[in-house]
Amino acid sequence: MYKKLNPTKWAILLMAFVVTAVGAGIAMGKVYAYASFSAAPVYGDFSMMTQRSAGQYWAGQWSGQWAWNPQSGGESRISWGDPAKWPPDSYEKFIHQEDWVMLDGWTGNGTYYKENVSGAGNGEWIGDANCKNLAPLPSSGGRQHYVRWTIPTQAYCLIAKGTITEQSSGKTFHFEHQQIWSPPAPCSNQYYQNQTCITQHERWSDDNGHPFQLTLDRSVQIAKGLGMAFTINQTFPSPWHAELRYHWLW
Repeated sequence: MYKKLNPTKWAILLMAFVVTAVGAGIAMGKVYAYASFSAAPVYGDFSMMTQRSAGQYWAGQWSGQWAWNPQSGGESRISWGDPAKWPPDSYEKFIHQEDWVMLDGWTGNGTYYKENVSGAGNGEWIGDANCKNLAPLPSSGGRQHYVRWTIPTQAYCLIAKGTITEQSSGKTFHFEHQQIWSPPAPCSNQYYQNQTCITQHERWSDDNGHPFQLTLDRSVQIAKGLGMAFTINQTFPSPWHAELRYHWLW
């Protein structure tokens, strides 16, 4: 038979248990629920690629819409287009593979465009925020290492050189994709204040129908829990700015 304790003794015992648990937790390097868990942020927290999520970005008026459509096996497809003509007939195919998000290719014009960063003259490298101290990345079936899944605390650079094949015709062209990814930092736009964003600065060059040249230079913020295109600051081929105004799950 148990002996009933009065409320004061119960409070003393409970406090002793909490103090003991805190001490044990600190000694073992653990953090308990009442102190909240801390975990390294991942790209999925920001991009929302693992959920059926969507958003609309504006530049004075609506400029475009994006939507993620997760598939099986870690694959997720993102479509970009005119919200008045939704859904578009194109998407980009990304695959979460271990600690990376890989870009496989995209659809458009009724066909698939397959990336390949392996082979002679092609390759991938990772370096510091200035794209220095580059080290080669091992090939993974020719797919492009697009972004780290676990977000590092320091900015890093990715450079990919490869070919893209139009599946319907076999036509190929060359590309180079340089990206600098920056760690989480405070961000705001005119519609959402006090958010946290990662930033992608990308430069894309290719010889698709013209001599090899730069075709895109822009910086994009991606907001935690909101998704893509929180801000878009394009400098080339022409200056342009847009901001996320609406986001939702579907």
